[in-house]
Amino acid sequence: MTPLEDKAAGCVAGAAVGDALGGATEGWTPEQITTRYGGPVEGIVPPYNEDWRNARPIAPYHKGDGHITDDTLMTHALIRVYEKAGRHLDAYAMAEHFVPELMGERVWIPELEAEALPLQRIFLAEKWIVARLHYGHADPREAGVGNIVNCGAAMYVAPVGVVNAGDPDAAYAEAIDLTGAHQSSYGREAAGVMAAAVAEAMRPGATVDSVIAASIRLAKDGTRAAIEAVCGAAVDLGHWDGSFEKLRAAMRPYDTVADTYREQGLGARRPSRVHSIEELPLALAFLVIAKGDFRETVLGGVNYGRDADSIASMGGAIAGALGGLDSVPAAWVEAVGTASRTDIVSPGRAIARVAGRVHTADLARRRAHEDAFAELAGE
Repeated sequence: MTPLEDKAAGCVAGAAVGDALGGATEGWTPEQITTRYGGPVEGIVPPYNEDWRNARPIAPYHKGDGHITDDTLMTHALIRVYEKAGRHLDAYAMAEHFVPELMGERVWIPELEAEALPLQRIFLAEKWIVARLHYGHADPREAGVGNIVNCGAAMYVAPVGVVNAGDPDAAYAEAIDLTGAHQSSYGREAAGVMAAAVAEAMRPGATVDSVIAASIRLAKDGTRAAIEAVCGAAVDLGHWDGSFEKLRAAMRPYDTVADTYREQGLGARRPSRVHSIEELPLALAFLVIAKGDFRETVLGGVNYGRDADSIASMGGAIAGALGGLDSVPAAWVEAVGTASRTDIVSPGRAIARVAGRVHTADLARRRAHEDAFAELAGE
């Protein structure tokens, strides 16, 4: 296995593991999680709600028990799009390839315990893609305007970082273009920064510090301020246990989602230049606290609660890209794959193959441009 394949597999499998572990605790506070499970969560656990079929607002989704959620379903769909397109993606690729994946390709959905279309599982903010592009025929470059501003685009964008491995600037630009068909404002910005973080983590010799530096350098407005504040608060923390109050205090000024997670004000999830999604800054903060260790990065997100599956999935993707597949506990990989009836390793190897082909095309294009410019310059 090449380093590219190893890091890509670690990224994609790591994201799925974080997603599956965090699914059980999504929407709850750290205190509620500790009470429910008799202490902090340290691995795969049953659903927070035992009566998950009827419990609100989660029902009818079987979260927990090692089940991947819509974060991973969307990530795998994006990888399949890359395989079909075989090139860099833009907003038009969302309309031409991603929408058919959501509404035409049946897959096993663990939370539904059935084979179904991804469209039947994804949240309203992701259904927007189909409504706007397939039914509304919106300009793909503008289709994200008006949607709920949330982490929906950032949660599945890690493959963009793999395709642009070692080049966070290119990953940022591609993710911003691609996700313009889905999101706007700080939701779209977070997708660009998340892709850049993965691209930097894929670089040989990358460190936690270099990932944070690349993220802050590229981030704009409230997203940059939030990452600086939350990661700044994380630097002096030795472990995620006991960190949540300090991290939440650092994030609070930038978040439009209330402390009471399910009771939102009128300003929640609205476009803003001074706000940020919570999930990406928290994922980066837990990466800092864990010093890049995969297990502790993910468990920080899982036990933080709130949007735990997305926080743990983003942290898992970046930590997995830094450390490669062996950094992701093999027992978790096997258990999540088995419980979800989904191969969570092969998609990473698939996106690595795409990255290799795209890089070859990039080199040919750059060399043609260099030759043309040299002739223009009389060299």
